[in-house]
Amino acid sequence: MISISESAQSHFAKLLADQAEQTNIRVFVVNPGTSQAECGVSYCPEDAVEATDIRLPFNGFDAVVDAESAPFLEEAEIDFVTDKMGTQLTLKAPNAKARKLSDDASLQERVQHMLETEVNPQLANHGGQVSLVEITADGIAVLQFGGGCNGCSMIDVTLKEGIEKEMIAKFDEINGVRDITDHQSGEHSYY
Repeated sequence: MISISESAQSHFAKLLADQAEQTNIRVFVVNPGTSQAECGVSYCPEDAVEATDIRLPFNGFDAVVDAESAPFLEEAEIDFVTDKMGTQLTLKAPNAKARKLSDDASLQERVQHMLETEVNPQLANHGGQVSLVEITADGIAVLQFGGGCNGCSMIDVTLKEGIEKEMIAKFDEINGVRDITDHQSGEHSYY
């Protein structure tokens, strides 16, 4: 699930030497599966390990991962690098913002994953997001916008020139997109 380089393992071992015995490290994701996902590492005393946690043995310590974070930490890498600026611990978790798709994922799962990993990070720059409501029998992806996208005057351009073009190019089964959001100005609008 998580690979920790030899240099990072040595770094953790040095840090843990100053902690209470049997202290491990906890690797976690805050807001997993969202565009606001953040990964972190902290000390994990033995009495803080939950029955549902996953223990990953390393050289002199365990990395402890909570069940909720686990799917979002697939293929995560922790390294301790030295460069001209000094030393730095790096954590790369390519699946933190969206779960890794299985090879047999449904069209709905693949489209939702595309929205979460490719479209929503761009929309988040403007305080917006989009989610998949359904895919109709004739291949139309029905979308619901929220946040800064609700009431935006550029929504038609975003929908047709951005999302629809990307989606049709990526998925042979998709023939178009339809927005069901009420974009009329009012109390429900973000801005």
